Amino acid sequence: MNKTNNLIPMERIERAILFLRGEKVMLDSDLADIYGVETKVLNQAVKRNINRFPTDFMFQLTQTEKLEVVTNCDHLTKLKFSPHLPYAFTEHGALMLANVINSARAAQTSVLVVRAFVRLRQMLASNADLAHKLAAMEKNYDKQFKVVFDALRELMSPATKPKREIGFHTKYEDDKPKAKRRDYAQ
Repeated sequence: MNKTNNLIPMERIERAILFLRGEKVMLDSDLADIYGVETKVLNQAVKRNINRFPTDFMFQLTQTEKLEVVTNCDHLTKLKFSPHLPYAFTEHGALMLANVINSARAAQTSVLVVRAFVRLRQMLASNADLAHKLAAMEKNYDKQFKVVFDALRELMSPATKPKREIGFHTKYEDDKPKAKRRDYAQ
């Protein structure tokens, strides 16, 4: 078991897991690196055993998906100038791939790949549980602190003051003494 753990760091495998088409997948180039073979050899093994890779195990990226992956993942810049569209393997496809490739390293590291997928699934599930708990707490707090929220809303709303009129008013003109008019024409 220690021999398996020393092959490749778990973080490296976890970093290679991408989310495409609603699936957690690993690209052929990352799996080839992890399994210790060339990408070309890996893809040849897949083509020889294509009946073991249904669409829920493996799919080929579109040109748009390839550009998006290259843009978002620094470790995949080598794919930018490749004329081939990479293949993406789901958890089951990655495990099947390890069985198709005839290498001792592939057999050993396939355990790590499966563990990385399982760990990611557990993290996503725990985040979903946390989101549900938070939503339930928020509902309870809304009921308990309704008075507080209402008071805060009232404090946040602008106070209504009577508007002050601007300009000259005719109603005051009658109250003012009229200026004496001098007649200079005399």
